[in-house]
Amino acid sequence: MAGEKSNQTAQQAQNFYNKGDAAFSRGNLDIAIDMLMQCVTLAPGFSNARRRLRAAQIAKFKREKKSKLSTQMQEFKAGLARMKIKALQKAGKFELALVECEKLLTKNPLHPLNVEMAVEIADAADHADAALFTVEAAYENNPDDMKLLRRVAEYYMRTGDYTKARDAYLKLNAFLPNDQAIFKQLKDAEARVTMEAGWEETAGKKDGYRDLIANKDQAEKLDMRAKSVQSGTDADTLIQEMKDRIASEPNNLNFYRALARLYIQNKRFDEAVGTLEDARKINAADPELDRALTQARILAFESKIDAQKAAGDLTQAQEMETEMNQFIFDDLSARVQRYPNDLKLRFELGLQYYKYDYYDDAIGQLQLAQRSPKERIESLFFLAKCFSKKGQRDMAVMQLETANDQLPIMDDLKKKVMFELGCLAEEGGDYEKAFGYYKDVYAADIGFEDIGPRMERIYKLRQSQQG
Repeated sequence: MAGEKSNQTAQQAQNFYNKGDAAFSRGNLDIAIDMLMQCVTLAPGFSNARRRLRAAQIAKFKREKKSKLSTQMQEFKAGLARMKIKALQKAGKFELALVECEKLLTKNPLHPLNVEMAVEIADAADHADAALFTVEAAYENNPDDMKLLRRVAEYYMRTGDYTKARDAYLKLNAFLPNDQAIFKQLKDAEARVTMEAGWEETAGKKDGYRDLIANKDQAEKLDMRAKSVQSGTDADTLIQEMKDRIASEPNNLNFYRALARLYIQNKRFDEAVGTLEDARKINAADPELDRALTQARILAFESKIDAQKAAGDLTQAQEMETEMNQFIFDDLSARVQRYPNDLKLRFELGLQYYKYDYYDDAIGQLQLAQRSPKERIESLFFLAKCFSKKGQRDMAVMQLETANDQLPIMDDLKKKVMFELGCLAEEGGDYEKAFGYYKDVYAADIGFEDIGPRMERIYKLRQSQQG
């Protein structure tokens, strides 16, 4: 009887999945989410259903446009939902908590607190797949976040997808070449990839670890890669190894990234550029590749400029520097056109416009960039600088006060914001307010900018204003 009920539940879950999958394919996201929610509630371990549910949640979230008031109300409700989930977790009701997490993710599947909560509950409920889908989706929508990529790699290892884990660690290694922990994890992932292919032949042998990663030569290559910098013979060996990997897996972009990193480490910048250009032929719509290619080209420019300066050819060096600056500006403009929703690029382009005194253009880009939580405060700071340059002091103060309210700790950015507020207050003749801002910066960092002389001057001006 129990087996019959279990079969019936499984069939119901499959029916819900089929309906949800069909609705998702037609773009009926509300129906898809409803059907897939019922599916994973009945069958928490139905991995394909949960993956499709996550895709539907993200698609719906991106499609909807919410007002500021609506967003604030949603965040208030999300806070209550997270409290409820915590209570269920404390009571040991992990499966119920997992269902509530899916409801929370339906509201906002990319909010860091929602992601963290869902991953924590999935782990507690022993559903590593569910945790993986959550961090994987969050990373795909925030590809510059190396912390998320690291967690993705860890979950690939936990779920036994060692090839994907290796590729993720290769990407991390390209971004963080001096992180020894990542090297160690990469070696482990490499070993496990080979282990899957040749376990039966090596099981029980002495020195199995080295045998499992193909042979001693391969082990030595991994040990070379664990060095913070490779050069000379080691570098040539690793470069050839990576070329061989590209030849065997020509569509694996992580191998191109790793090869480019090796070239950059050895100051072979033009070869790094060529490698990344080859990678872009495989996927021309990869923003990470675009960014890596841009960085490699800038390094190539800088290397040539340094060489020209060392040779005493200052005129040629100046011309090359002008060419590099023009490249940076043009490249950013082109990438913003290709990726109009990449707010980090908007921020960087805004800084370029500010650098060359195109304040209205800078304001347009920075106003868009401030929608990004990561770029918001610095966007507000440079918006203020733009308004100040245009003589719109009130608008500048408004941006800075907004930024200051959102900075609880006196870090370098808060010091910059408060210092700028003090400068604007001083320019406006409000010495009392200027003194208040300067005093807070001075108390935190006596060596910040020219805060000491300003404090002395504003103290005297304040006294004369009061007297």
